[in-house]
Formats: sequence, C-alpha cells, structure tokens
Amino acid sequence: MTTSGTAIWKGGLKDGLGAISTKSGALNNYPYGFASRFEGKPGTNPEELIGGAHAGCFAMAFSLILGEAGFTPDQLDAKAEVTLVKQGDGFAITKSHLTLRAKIPGIDAAKFQELAGMAKKGCPVSKVLNCEVSLDAALV
Repeated sequence: MTTSGTAIWKGGLKDGLGAISTKSGALNNYPYGFASRFEGKPGTNPEELIGGAHAGCFAMAFSLILGEAGFTPDQLDAKAEVTLVKQGDGFAITKSHLTLRAKIPGIDAAKFQELAGMAKKGCPVSKVLNCEVSLDAALV
C-alpha cells in the first residue's frame, strides 16, 4: 500500500503559511506555519501529525497482538508525545513517548506489559522513527 500527503508553503519561514492535505481528505488544506509549530498558535504542525500517526498505528498493532493472544480490548486510549529539539543549526525529533490506557477483559498485568512492548517494537511508525520510542502502559 502507498498513500500520500501534500503540503503547500507560501512565503518565508516566520511570515509564511502552509496548508497540509491528505489523500483521504481527512485534512484538506489544513493550515500550519511557524506560529503553530513553535509558538503554540492555532493550526497543526508536522510533529502533531506524526504523534497522531504513531498513536493510531500503535493502537492497531496492539489490537492485532492482543487478538493473536486471545484477547479483545474494550478500549485502547493511545497518545504519542513527539519531542522536537534544537540541535546545532537545525532541529530533530528526538523522542516519541507513547502513553496507553487500556481496558482489556481477562488479561493480567504481566501479559499486558509483554504484549504492549511487542506492539511498540512492531508498530510500523515506531520502526520508521529515528528516535527513542518509550512506552507507559496501564490497565484501567
């Protein structure tokens, strides 16, 4: 499978504006820019989108692994916090921290942690990120 996203950028770094779209239409010319990336202003940014992709991918990978082990989750709440830091003359994503809160009937804590760790390692987005990927997982 191959899919795509697009971005349009107009102007300089600090005064310019961009728009991000996805092939599915989930995002259609959604605004982003320096202010939304570095100053907390409205709009999205690449790191936020990576975080959403990582959380979604991890939740699906964990659901697969749970099913293979005979468990069906009632709910998986996943969050990925992506860290962007200044390094030298540029910036780098240095970490994606996954937080999982899960309701899974019949699973014990040890099995839950084992399977969650497998999902973190097996998630395709975890594999593509060139940074530390950590996980905090808890049953609720």
